[in-house]
Amino acid sequence: MTLKRILQNGILLIVVGISALVRFDPASRPVTRRIGAPMQQHVPIVVRERRNSVTTSTNWSGYAVTGAQNSVTDVKGSWTVPAVFGCSSSGQPDQYSSFWIGIDGYNSNTVEQIGTESDCIGGVPTYYVWYEFYPHWGYLVDMGAAIYPGDTISAEVKADSSGLFTLTLKDLTAGKQFITSTKMKNARRTSAEWIAEAPWSGGVLPLANFDTANFGSQYTGVASTSSATIGSRTGSIGSFGSPTGPSSPVQKITMVTSSGATKAQPSDLSTNGSSFSIQWVSAGP
Repeated sequence: MTLKRILQNGILLIVVGISALVRFDPASRPVTRRIGAPMQQHVPIVVRERRNSVTTSTNWSGYAVTGAQNSVTDVKGSWTVPAVFGCSSSGQPDQYSSFWIGIDGYNSNTVEQIGTESDCIGGVPTYYVWYEFYPHWGYLVDMGAAIYPGDTISAEVKADSSGLFTLTLKDLTAGKQFITSTKMKNARRTSAEWIAEAPWSGGVLPLANFDTANFGSQYTGVASTSSATIGSRTGSIGSFGSPTGPSSPVQKITMVTSSGATKAQPSDLSTNGSSFSIQWVSAGP
């Protein structure tokens, strides 16, 4: 633990340093967040409607694959960090968008996840890396270099039978990597996800305009991503079934407002079942 004293605008700030509490990104405004502060969380899916092959949610968009309890042991993903558009300081509320892979959260009360953030904070585009073992608060990650829109991200979440989860994220463009592990005693390990999210702080926050988020090897060139190990089977999202099948474990999730208007829409999977894009439509919430 370290203490840093920073003089800013004539005010003495004391910052406690544990791992990575302060992230400075020369591409945008410095990101200063206190670990554990009730600012935003990445919570389990808030389902508005689940009917046959259609799933709509007020906070998630993307794909999930479900399985029996304790069956999901690995999920891999890759994506390109989306830029955010329309940031303005003229009274516009802050807007947020999270891009991540994880285990649990689709039909359980924990989520073990790691990803990147593309936000409009105070009218300034802001980008950083984070991880979260929900319901615990999320942590910012110091990758040792700023992340930028267009960076190629590769990530993995692994779980073992003891309840130990290991999260890994690589910024392949910057050549940086982060790894962390912890045990989650109540994790069910019943789903794997590849998600764009509107984070939560007392309710779903406005979704930043990220235009298009691209997941999978078709866009990133990173092989064997958008894949999962569920039971004894390892394969791409599409190898587990079609989201149009009423009994399929594959869920295609559209993010909507509370009234049902679309906020973010995932594309169909690529022909090999490993790539897709998510199109931003509106901020909502």
